[in-house]
Amino acid sequence: MREDKVLTLEDAVRKMTSLPAQTLRLKDRGLLKEGYWADVVVFDPSTVSDPATYEMPQQYATGVPFVFVNGTAVIDKGNHTGARPGKIIYGPGKNGGRQNRGETKGVGNL
Repeated sequence: MREDKVLTLEDAVRKMTSLPAQTLRLKDRGLLKEGYWADVVVFDPSTVSDPATYEMPQQYATGVPFVFVNGTAVIDKGNHTGARPGKIIYGPGKNGGRQNRGETKGVGNL
């Protein structure tokens, strides 16, 4: 994408964040707004790349120093912190469009 200039950086980020959240009708996700779940990837657009190969598929991307899931650091200076703050999220079809009882809403500590 970067070399071929197929998409702008802004369009690429939108297609990976707010667009799928909107399409799947996932509330409180996909944008950096107060009250939304904070999933953030900090990357350097000039160096981000995927070094994985078929022989060595499980490698972290380069150029991604920080990843926050629900506001908790999962990758810090390129190293996994051991934190696993993610949770399963369901779209509106799970309960016929009704909100799950017992759902909690929160914002992580950024």
